[in-house]
Amino acid sequence: MELSERARNISPSPTLTIDTRAKEMLAAGIEVINFGAGEPDFDTPEHIRAAAREAIERGMTRYTAVDGTPELKQAIIAKLERDNGLRYDPGQIVVSAGAKHALYNAFQVLCQPGDEVVLPAPFWVSYLEQIKLAGAAVRLVQTRPENGFKLTPAELSAALTANTKVLVLNSPSNPTGAVYTRSELEALVPVILDAGLTVIADEIYECLIYDDHEHVSIASLGPEIREQTVLINGVSKAYAMTGWRIGYAAAPQAVARAMTALQGHSTSNPTSIAQAAAVAALNGSQEPTRRMVAEFAVRRRYMLERLLAIPGVTCPQPGGAFYLFPDMRAFWGRRFHGQVVNNATELAALLLDEAQVAVVPGIGFGDDNHIRLSYATDLETIRKGMDRLTAFLAALE
Repeated sequence: MELSERARNISPSPTLTIDTRAKEMLAAGIEVINFGAGEPDFDTPEHIRAAAREAIERGMTRYTAVDGTPELKQAIIAKLERDNGLRYDPGQIVVSAGAKHALYNAFQVLCQPGDEVVLPAPFWVSYLEQIKLAGAAVRLVQTRPENGFKLTPAELSAALTANTKVLVLNSPSNPTGAVYTRSELEALVPVILDAGLTVIADEIYECLIYDDHEHVSIASLGPEIREQTVLINGVSKAYAMTGWRIGYAAAPQAVARAMTALQGHSTSNPTSIAQAAAVAALNGSQEPTRRMVAEFAVRRRYMLERLLAIPGVTCPQPGGAFYLFPDMRAFWGRRFHGQVVNNATELAALLLDEAQVAVVPGIGFGDDNHIRLSYATDLETIRKGMDRLTAFLAALE
């Protein structure tokens, strides 16, 4: 049975590959410190779980509208106005089976063969594959640590051609934790509008912000840019609801209709019970999220201090999300039991096999000189993992 060219060209997710291997080792009785996970280690708050139980009891177990229940769409509309200063109509909201699904829908309806998509690197691993699946070409732009891994207007302008149709903007960023300031976004807007680009703005880590950073949605910077933006968000990171699979898009009505039509022939509606839980998440108390963010801030500070104490490691302080993205080039050319370490892929493999620490190599994010570490685990586990990481790097010859 021959697979399609599309299927043959899909690359597996390195984050899921590392996470799966780490869990297999754990199941075999090996104590693995997993810094690869991209999900909060907290439980979904009780009031959200209670809403799901109540939905089951009242018989909310049938199909809903393809693009989401009226109650959830109204909760999303209220959230966007309350938190982002954005006003949308129900026909502009599409609820999907996770933010990843919303992104897939957006790329499918906006891109076609011959189109180009500007993708700032480092980037979340699935953007690249989803663009390829839509038949479009990728215009990679390597951002720089001295700019906080954020795209500049000059870099965007230099990447544009007559075929460029879409810009992917992820703030806060996975894997770097970079957060665009209002002024940085305002500087990008004229370039975007002049080129007639559509922005796919992935804001799934919006609530995970630290220090004096502020999340600003690019869609909030004026009616023109809002009409050129497909905003992607969801409940997975902010409310520890990764397994519930609820994401959403807010988009111009024609785009939203196309995404709904596409979804109607793939998954149809997202899970009815999870939608009821998401209503409670968006409309209910935000205190559990604030407590979670406060704990992440403590972990971020500790892990960053431990990393920067290792000779040769450099790492910017992230403003959001729950990742660190350190530069490991100081260790290329060193050896472990005769094996030369040349890149982050080889380093990550050795860390897992020899030190039982799971990290994600940067190659999947477009930069194999870095590794991604998640601090979405408890402080004692972080301490133990950093002890192992430090000892392993010190043992390299």
